[in-house]
Amino acid sequence: MPGRVSARNSTAPRVSRKSSVPSLNSRASTTSRISTPTIVVPDEGPSTALRTRICHIFADAQKTTAGHRKLVVNLRKIQEACCYEPSKPGRNERDSLDEDDFNVELARCVIRLVGVKKSEGVGDRLVRFIGLFLRHASDKDAALVPEGEVDETSSFPETPSTRLTSHILSVLLPLLASKEKTVRYRSTQLVSHIINSLDSIDDEYYQLLRGGLLKRIRDKEPMVRVQAVLGLGRLAGNEGDDDEDNEESESDEVSGLLQKLLEVLQNDPSADVRRSLLLNLPLTPITLPYLLERARDIDPATRRALYSRLLPALGDFRHLSLSMREKLLRWGLRDRDEHVRKATARLFRERWIEDCAGPKAVAEEGGTRDDLRPSTNALLELLERIDVMNSGVENGVALEALREFWDGRPDYRDAVCFDDPYWDHLSAESVFLARSFNDFCKEAGGKSYEALLEEKMPEVTKFAFFLQRYTKDLVEKLRTTKATNEGDEEDTVEQEFIVEQLLHMAQTLDYTDEVGRRKMFALLREVLAIAELPDEITKLVVDVLRCVCGSERAGEREFCGVVLEAIAEVHDVIAIDEPVLDEGDESFHSARSEVTDVTPTQDKRSKRSAVEDPEQDEIKAIREIVVNMKCLHIAQCMLQNVGENLQENVHLVTMLNNLVVPAVRSHEAPIRERGLLCLGLCCLLDKNLAEENLVLFLHCFSKGHDSLQTNAIHILCDILTTHPTLLSTQNSDATLQKSVFKVFSKGIKAAHNPDVQSAATIAVCKLMLTTIIEDEDLLKQLVVCYFEPGTKENAGVRQALSYFLPVYCHSRRENMERMGNVALSVLHNLINLGEEMDEEEEMVGMGVIVNMLVDWTDARKLVVHDDANVSWDEAGKKEMKAVNGDIHLELASNLLEKAMGHGCPKEEKKVLIPMLAKLYITPNSNPEKIQTAFDLAAEAIDLKIAGDALSRNALTKIHSSMAKVIGENQVSKQKESSEGVTVRENETVMAMEDEAEDEEEDEKKNVESPALGSEEETKMEMVADEGPTQVKDSILDELLDDEEEEEEA
Repeated sequence: MPGRVSARNSTAPRVSRKSSVPSLNSRASTTSRISTPTIVVPDEGPSTALRTRICHIFADAQKTTAGHRKLVVNLRKIQEACCYEPSKPGRNERDSLDEDDFNVELARCVIRLVGVKKSEGVGDRLVRFIGLFLRHASDKDAALVPEGEVDETSSFPETPSTRLTSHILSVLLPLLASKEKTVRYRSTQLVSHIINSLDSIDDEYYQLLRGGLLKRIRDKEPMVRVQAVLGLGRLAGNEGDDDEDNEESESDEVSGLLQKLLEVLQNDPSADVRRSLLLNLPLTPITLPYLLERARDIDPATRRALYSRLLPALGDFRHLSLSMREKLLRWGLRDRDEHVRKATARLFRERWIEDCAGPKAVAEEGGTRDDLRPSTNALLELLERIDVMNSGVENGVALEALREFWDGRPDYRDAVCFDDPYWDHLSAESVFLARSFNDFCKEAGGKSYEALLEEKMPEVTKFAFFLQRYTKDLVEKLRTTKATNEGDEEDTVEQEFIVEQLLHMAQTLDYTDEVGRRKMFALLREVLAIAELPDEITKLVVDVLRCVCGSERAGEREFCGVVLEAIAEVHDVIAIDEPVLDEGDESFHSARSEVTDVTPTQDKRSKRSAVEDPEQDEIKAIREIVVNMKCLHIAQCMLQNVGENLQENVHLVTMLNNLVVPAVRSHEAPIRERGLLCLGLCCLLDKNLAEENLVLFLHCFSKGHDSLQTNAIHILCDILTTHPTLLSTQNSDATLQKSVFKVFSKGIKAAHNPDVQSAATIAVCKLMLTTIIEDEDLLKQLVVCYFEPGTKENAGVRQALSYFLPVYCHSRRENMERMGNVALSVLHNLINLGEEMDEEEEMVGMGVIVNMLVDWTDARKLVVHDDANVSWDEAGKKEMKAVNGDIHLELASNLLEKAMGHGCPKEEKKVLIPMLAKLYITPNSNPEKIQTAFDLAAEAIDLKIAGDALSRNALTKIHSSMAKVIGENQVSKQKESSEGVTVRENETVMAMEDEAEDEEEDEKKNVESPALGSEEETKMEMVADEGPTQVKDSILDELLDDEEEEEEA
C-alpha cells in the first residue's frame, strides 16, 4: 500500500516560463523541412530497469486492447513505487526510483507515439491506453487525498497524477503547431483524449489547451480538425456548466467558444468534423437547434448519426417543440438515403412510443421499459404529440410514420382492437389510427393481412352507418355555426377530419357485398346534395361514389347521372334558400325535371317586387356566386373521375352546355376561372372540343393574371399530352403551333412570376421528353434559363431542368443533335448576359457551362442507340458499332466557323476555342465531316485566331486528333482494297488448278499406257505432267508482278 507522499515530490516539473521551454508557436526542430516528425527526442542516457519495465508494458499495450486493464494496474504499481514511500522499508532495490524518472520515461514513450501514422492501429491503442492509465491514476490519487484537505483548499489539488499529466501536456502542446500532419494529428488526438478521460485539469494548462485546440479547428487536415473538436466539445460542456454558476464573469468567453464550434458545425467542409461535433457538443437549449439542423446535412452518415445516436440519447421527445417533431419526422422518412429512413422509422416506433408508454406503465405495473406491452392509449398519445390533424393530411408525414410503425411492430398489429365501442367515440387520433392500419394492410396484401382486416375492421354496411352518423353530426355543427355565427371552431375542424378519414377508408372497401354497396350508394347520393359540405369532403364523396358505381361503362354513366342530380339539387336548395332535409328518402324529381335549367343567369325564384333593396341585391349576387362555385366544384370532381368520350355520354354533354359554358362566359372572375378548369377537363375527353377551345386558353394566358396564366399553362400541357396530334401532325395549323410556342416562351421568360415560370418550364420539359414539341428555340431558352442568375431563387425551375436536360439529351440521338445545334447560340447569349450583369449578381462559370454542353452532346452517353450505332451480323444478332461522333464533328465545324468570323469578339473566342479540346473525335464518323472539320482547324491555325496558350493547345490537339483519324481511315481503306485483290487472285488460281486437273483426267482416259513403258514414253509422260505446272507458275509470276507494280504506284 502506498504511504504518504514523499518529500522528493516537491521537485516535480512545472510549466516553465523560461525561453528554453518551447511555446505554442515555437518550432521544435528546424534542422530540415523534409524530416519526418519534427519533435525533440530527449537524451535517453543508459538503459535502466525502470525504462525496461515501462517499455515492456507499452509493448504489450500496443498489441491488443484486451489486456489494458491489467497493464494499467501494473504501470500504476510502478508509479506508486516511484512517487510514494514504500510501505515496507526493507526493500532497498527501489531507493533509486524517482517520480521525475517515471515522468520522463512515460513522456519518452509519448514522444515516440506522435510519429505513428493514422493508418497504424498501434497508435490508437496506445492513445487509449495512456488515457485509461491517467484516468485510473487520477482516481487512485484522489482517493488518497484527505477529505478535509479537499474541502479547505479551493485550488486544484496537486498529486503525482496531475504532475504527470502536466508534464505530458507540456510535451504535447508545442507539437500541436508542428509542420508534419502526422505529428499534429497524434498530438491533438492525445490531448483531446486526455481532456475527455480526466474530470479536471489544471487552470494553467486549461487556457493553453483551449487556445491550442482552437487553432487546430482551422487546420487544413480534416483528421486534425476532428480530434480538435472532440477536445473542444468537452471544454465547451464544462464551460457551459461553469457559466450557469458564474454567468457574469465568463459569459462572453463561453459564448465565443460555443459560437466558434457552432460555426464549424455549420460550415466545415469535412463530414467527419461535422459528425464529431454533432455527437460531442453539449445538449443545451442554445446548441439543440444547431444540432437538429444536421437532419438536412449533405452527408448521409451525419444525418443517420442524428437519428440513430443523438435523438435516442436526447431523452423524452416530448421536450421538443411540435414543429420540430414534425420536421424531424418529415425530413427523416423522406430522406433520399435508405439507412436514414430506416433509422427514423426505428426511432419513431421504438423510442418515441416508449416515451409515451413507458412512464405510466412503469408507474402502474412496475418493471422496466423493456417489459412494456403494446398500449393503444400510448399510440394515440403519440399521434397527438405529432399533431395528426395537420400532419395527417394528403401531403403530411403522419401516414408514412404510421406505415413504418405497423411494418415494424407486429405486436401492436396483433394487439390493436377496432370493436364497436371504438367507433362510437372517434377522435382525430383514433380515426387516423384505424385508417393507417387499414391502408397498411391493403398495401401489404397477402392472405394474412386480409384476414387481419376481416377480423378487426367492420363490414361495409356497419361502416356506412358509422359514416352517416359522423356526417350528420358535422352537418349539424356547420349549420349551427352558420346560423348563429357561434361555435367551437376546433371541434368543427376535428369533425371534418374524422369524416375525411372515414371517406379515405371507404375508398378501399370491398363492395362485392350488394347490401353494403346499396347502403353506401344511397348515403353518398344523399350526402353529395348537402350544400354546406366543405370542398375537400365533397371531393372525397365523389371519389368514393365512383368506386361504388363500378369501373365499367354503365357504372360510369350511372355515376355521372347521380352527380348531375346532386348538382341540380344543390343549386335549387341554395338559390331558393330552403333547408336540406335529413331524410334519405327525399325525391329527386324536381331536380331531374330542371337539370337542363341549371344556369348561372336564370332566375328560378318566386315572383318578387320590382323594387328591391340594394343590400338584398348584394346578398343575391353573393348567393349566386356561391351556388355556381359549389356546382362547378362538384362538376370538376366528377370530370376528374371519368374517362369516357364526351360525346358518347349525354350527361356530360348536358353539363357542358348548361353549366360549364355559361360559367366560362360569366363576368365573375372566380366563376370564370373554375369554369375554365372544368372546360379544360372536358377537352381531355374530346379532341374536337380541345381543338376548338385551344385559342381560348391561349387568350387566357395572354390577358389573364398570374393565377389564370398558371392554370392556362397546366391546361395546355394536359391537352397536348392527351391529344398530341394537335401539334405533331403535318396537317396541324402552323399559326396555332406558333401561338402555343409563343405562350410557352413567354412563360419561361416570366422571371417576375416564379409560379408561372416554373409551370411553363415543367410543361415544356414534359412535352419535349414525349417528342410532342421539337422546337430548338424553346430548347435554347430552357438551357439559358438553367444557367442565368435570374432563376437562382426559383428552385422549381432549377430542379426540373437539372433532371430534364441530361435525360433529354442522352435518351435520343435526335435530341442530342438539337442540343448540338443550339450550343453555340446558348454560349453566345450567356457570354453577353455575363457582361451585362451587375457586380452583385453571380452566374455559373463558363468553364462549367462548356463542360455540361460537351457532356450533353457526347454520343458515348446515349442510352438508346440508333441505326448509327447498331448493326446485325449474319446470324441476326445485334452488334454494337463504334460510337458515331458526327454530333461533336458538326459542333467543332460550327465552332471554328464562328471563331473565324469577323463578328466574333476576343472574349467569346477564349470560351469557344478551348471547347475544341474536350470534343470526342472517332474514326467511325462521316469522312466528309471529318475532312471539313480538319480543313477548318488547319485554316484556324494558319490564321492564328487563338490568342492565348490554352486556345492554341486546343486547336493543336483537335487538329492532331483529326489528322490521326484521317490516317487511320486511309490505312483501313488500303487494307480493304489489298484484301479484295488477294481474294480475286486466289479465286483465279483455284480456277486454273481445276482446269488443269480436268485435262489430266481426260488424257489418262484417252491414252492406254502399257504395263512396262519405254524410257521415251516415260519422258513424254513427265513432260505432259509438267505442262500445267509450268502454266500455273507463269500465271502466278504474272500476278505477283502486277501486284508489285500496284504497290510501287
